[in-house]
Amino acid sequence: MNLPLLTLCIWLPIIGGLVVLANGERERNLGRWVALAFALVTFAISLGLWIGFDPTTAEMQFVERASWIPNLKAEYFLGVDGISMPLIVLTSFVTIFVVIAGWEIIDYKQTQYLAAFLIMEGLMIGVFSALDAVLFYVFWEAMLIPMFIIIGVWGGPNRVYATIKFFLYTFLGSVFMLIALIYLYRESGSFSILDFHHLELGMTAQVLIFIAFFLAFAVKVPMVPLHTWLPDAHVEAPTGGSVILAAIMLKIGGYGFLRFSLPITPDGSAELAWIVIALSLIAIIYIGLVALVQDDMKKLIAYSSIAHMGFATLGFFLVFALALQPSFAQALQPSISGSVLGIEGGMVQMISHGFISGALFLCVGVLYDRIHSRQIADYGGVVNTMPWFGAAMVFFAMANAGLPGTSGFVGEFMVILATFKASFWWALLAATTLILAAAFTLWMVKRVIFGPVKNDQVAALQDLDLRERINLGVLAAVVLLFGIWPAPLVEVMHPTVERLVAQASVCKLPESERFNCVLPKANRVVSQVP
Repeated sequence: MNLPLLTLCIWLPIIGGLVVLANGERERNLGRWVALAFALVTFAISLGLWIGFDPTTAEMQFVERASWIPNLKAEYFLGVDGISMPLIVLTSFVTIFVVIAGWEIIDYKQTQYLAAFLIMEGLMIGVFSALDAVLFYVFWEAMLIPMFIIIGVWGGPNRVYATIKFFLYTFLGSVFMLIALIYLYRESGSFSILDFHHLELGMTAQVLIFIAFFLAFAVKVPMVPLHTWLPDAHVEAPTGGSVILAAIMLKIGGYGFLRFSLPITPDGSAELAWIVIALSLIAIIYIGLVALVQDDMKKLIAYSSIAHMGFATLGFFLVFALALQPSFAQALQPSISGSVLGIEGGMVQMISHGFISGALFLCVGVLYDRIHSRQIADYGGVVNTMPWFGAAMVFFAMANAGLPGTSGFVGEFMVILATFKASFWWALLAATTLILAAAFTLWMVKRVIFGPVKNDQVAALQDLDLRERINLGVLAAVVLLFGIWPAPLVEVMHPTVERLVAQASVCKLPESERFNCVLPKANRVVSQVP
């Protein structure tokens, strides 16, 4: 009998969070060791999933299925493919650093703080694993609760405002998704997401469902103009909250586009893809310019995250720009096409951004713990008193700017190459992020890290302790590893991405509307999509 590894990945950290809560504040030292133990075991199990994962097939693996709500035909239905597998490992990996980072810097209700992150870890893994729409929606909404508490209890002076804004934006977007899921259930008679992938839908239905999904996922990414909650949430959140927001929660929006929008509503997506591409390019350029004028380090990195996630959504929706070109037929072959390259580049960008943005927020947390300021003007000459920290922050800043040899370069380069296949001008606009990211990131580093020591507080700074060196050192090693050798990541997702491109390239309009198909080869390949 196979072990239910996905169930363990989901429920073990949730149980661990409850155990840590039961420990109470009087056993704080024991509580944080218990939290770390559960985080490490969950990561070990996710590594077991990775090792046991077959990268040669696009089929769902480690499937677990059991009846849950028979009257609704809702099931406890779990499974992973090449898209969800890297995101599950990323979630379990980053949680370890959040737990370690919270050991010393959180004095108020530390056990509750660590428990909230463990519970949220399990819920986020549930989002990436769920293949039943009801189960997916439960995990999707439930993960808001721990983050709401984390920002509201351990956040900054304006935490109440930031928390309510975060909750309202994300919850209201989710309501539209729920309506779309109920409609799909009525049409298919099932809540299975895989059944949704094979459902024929009229153009009007596809467009409305796409808009509903877009409102839910674009808020999470977040895409312009639904992004305004993110800078406030980042600035007010504690360091661990910012790390999880940037490294994991933003990726859930991108994952939603790949799991729902592209395969379920290909014709609606093709009809409205120009909007997503335009908003992605606006995010890359406009938000990059906004980041240039920030005086708060956290806010600068938050805007940087929006710009970098614009690269991911651009890569995902290039499939529809390329679909109208004669060469698009290559996308249905087992070779790299512009569409496959774009989606894989977007995925690599999301994973890489998880490591780099998480590390940058940890770096800001290191400085904030010592001086209690995130204002760039309050620093200067930090490298003179914190050489190890200075080296780490410069490295992650360069990775954020897309330095070749780091993971930050790989995803952006892949997306730009794919964009060239669709439009030279789009690619030119997208490539400006390499200039803008270098500008706002290195401008921050110059003012914070280099130059003469500006004040007595900076002169009294202590360099990284062992805990901080381990955290930042391991993250730096991972950023280098995937920058030099991204093949393991790409190989895992390649068959799944090829199938996704095939699904997104097929007209799913009913026979009566088939004359409206904008996707090629509709009549011949509609029955061949796996």
